[in-house]
Amino acid sequence: MIVTVVAGNPKPASRTLEAARHVAESITGRAADSEVDVVTLGPSLLGWGDDTVKAAVELVAGSDLVIVASPTYKASYTGVLKCFLDQIDGATGLKGVTVVPLMLGAGPTHALAPELLLKPILVELGATAPAQGLYLNEKAYADEGAYGGWLDNWRDIVLASASATLASSASGKE
Repeated sequence: MIVTVVAGNPKPASRTLEAARHVAESITGRAADSEVDVVTLGPSLLGWGDDTVKAAVELVAGSDLVIVASPTYKASYTGVLKCFLDQIDGATGLKGVTVVPLMLGAGPTHALAPELLLKPILVELGATAPAQGLYLNEKAYADEGAYGGWLDNWRDIVLASASATLASSASGKE
């Protein structure tokens, strides 16, 4: 199973990236295979056809499980993440990819943001999102109990979805 984390924080090497790594490891029991720290793609995100951006999109599209993470800005995901997601083909760009929408925030006010705002765009791009979006406190995401019951409720479902997609791809069925 190929696991990738995507962090859409305007600051490179952010807590958002660290939290996405932590979530990937909490779900799978191992570190992610690869990561895309979107802000490091720089101004290339604002145009079309850049090889580095294309490679990042292909990396994500070729993954079985992707943790897509953003801090909560103005009650939504960041513009830099939106620029990256705009590079992915609609409806089919993430076909066969299981995603976990993850957002970090300072408090519970925007706890529904990953479910209401981030998850729909990922599904629109063709991804499978079998679990509720995950919202974590930006300062306590690695604390024991930070996930509430999310891991207990959704880990097996997320892994089964990613494994089913992997099995389908391996057998040539879609």
